[in-house]
Amino acid sequence: MKKVWYAIALLGLFLIISGCGKKAEPVAINPKTDTCEYCHMGIMDNQYATEAVLANNKTMKFDDLGCMYKWISENKDQKIQAKFVRDFNTKKWLEAEKATYVYAKSLKTPMSYNVVAFKNKNDAQSFAKKNNGTVLSYDDLNSHKWVKNKDMMKKMKGNM
Repeated sequence: MKKVWYAIALLGLFLIISGCGKKAEPVAINPKTDTCEYCHMGIMDNQYATEAVLANNKTMKFDDLGCMYKWISENKDQKIQAKFVRDFNTKKWLEAEKATYVYAKSLKTPMSYNVVAFKNKNDAQSFAKKNNGTVLSYDDLNSHKWVKNKDMMKKMKGNM
């Protein structure tokens, strides 16, 4: 009888440990069906897409980094487990905390927030220099003014 209780306790411990170790991962974007949680525009599978994984494992998808931060600021009651961004050059997913960012007013992003992510800090610095931009850290994003570039929006609408 003691062995049965020991086995049950061991199994329970194993299940608890294995459940705790699950790491949030980004999910694929389906450009035919996925829309931004904030602006409700279609999301193209490109270097601007971002995702926030909530504590309940629901993935929130966004077409622009600015949309994700605007959504977060309006949904402070949501516990976010992880945030993911795409490297501007390779389009590969990155943990948001590990990326370096560039704000450049001349940069076209889907909703004209004009911020992109890079895996490599040197790539970000080079991009910022070429585009008259500013390098931002992950922590800088919290204090960044997430305002749409209205001039860029007008240009983009004129091209439609």
